[in-house]
Amino acid sequence: MNNLSWDTSFRELFERCSKLHRGGDTRAVSWFTEADKNFLDSIGYTTQEFFDFVDDHCRYGAEGPTLETSLLVAAVRRDYFRVVQNSQSTGKTVPPSDLPPKAASVDGIPWLPRLIVKARAKLKGEMDPDTMFVCGGDRAFFEQHNLHPADFLRVTWAAGDDDRKIIDFAKTGKM
Repeated sequence: MNNLSWDTSFRELFERCSKLHRGGDTRAVSWFTEADKNFLDSIGYTTQEFFDFVDDHCRYGAEGPTLETSLLVAAVRRDYFRVVQNSQSTGKTVPPSDLPPKAASVDGIPWLPRLIVKARAKLKGEMDPDTMFVCGGDRAFFEQHNLHPADFLRVTWAAGDDDRKIIDFAKTGKM
């Protein structure tokens, strides 16, 4: 993979898969070649994560994640994968049962405890196949708080284990 053009590869794959989805192939069984899988592995992504973004993009239109948002989220994950994880997977998965309940809140902000755990799992490549970062509930949260999902990931990375920094960012939009 050419590190100078990984974003172009991501965009081309996203557009190709979106076209397949809109053409009726909504299960992604045959979307990915071995080269595609190798590319996704090289940026710390799974085919399921990629599928989730394409699927929500196609199904929800303007209410779903855009290609650009998908790319920006992937860029944060890629950077974390390369810089912090030295391009090595943890081999772990955060099961949905380990996520705080959807109704959980902190400082009166519902959904935020769940989103913090999901963001950390996304950064580390530990998302369960049945969990999506930037799902409909996450998108509603980001919209309500005027936050971009990629910025939330960056703040989560910078905050480390300090939930307070993330909570304050959600409240103010500033780190």
